Amino acid sequence: MENLKDKVAVVFAASGEIAGAVARSFAQHGAKVYVTARNLDAVKALAQEINASGGIAEAAKVDALNETEIDNFLKKVVADNGKLDVVFNGIAVDYSEMGGRPSTAVATFEQFMAPMKKICGSQFLTSRGAAKYMIQTRSEGTILLLTAAASRSKIANLGGFSAACAAVEGLTRVMAAELGGDGIKVICICSGALMETKRISGWIESAAKEYGIPVEQLVAQYKAFDILKTSPTLKQVGETAAFLASETGIAFNSHIVDVDCGKLNIL
Repeated sequence: MENLKDKVAVVFAASGEIAGAVARSFAQHGAKVYVTARNLDAVKALAQEINASGGIAEAAKVDALNETEIDNFLKKVVADNGKLDVVFNGIAVDYSEMGGRPSTAVATFEQFMAPMKKICGSQFLTSRGAAKYMIQTRSEGTILLLTAAASRSKIANLGGFSAACAAVEGLTRVMAAELGGDGIKVICICSGALMETKRISGWIESAAKEYGIPVEQLVAQYKAFDILKTSPTLKQVGETAAFLASETGIAFNSHIVDVDCGKLNIL
């Protein structure tokens, strides 16, 4: 099924596993996809993979925290295609960028603000840029943001990260209210812990080694609150993004869409 046939999509931070999965799904559903990241080699490989599978993709080096680079790139996409239909930003933050996981009692202001600047700041820049060009070209497109369940969880030592995730959700609702009059829908995807990603599997392995407990025990803790006997996959996240960007997905405008198969501990 080609839910996004003839659509023009841009994926920022596409060197990441979630954004890569979203880009693949966009292409499989008929969209022309521009994949961007600071790591040009990574997105070139992704574009080659998509093209080899019958899709249409182009790669470019764009820093999703650089306002000038974002604007110049989106301007070029619109100049080449006459429109901009879909934008997704998959930017993430590593614990190392937050100085580890210090409690709020000892974290510095810089450590607290690091995820706010990178996660929420980047989502603001790419969403705002996309909105400008969608309004100019009357594209009536879709802006997709990304957050994590930490926004609605009680997890110690993640003050800055949790605050940033909640801020992205707030930004989603505000932009949806502002842009609805121009036919632009704004939606936020909240993915659960994706066990197949290097970020989650790597953290589990390092934490297990640090605390001297079996990896299986930590995995069991992650899955303890699963409603179903299954967890979300990268492909499911990608397919959800493609659905939300389609005409049918308009029903979810302004919403935070959880892609976690249901969790007992998430509001």
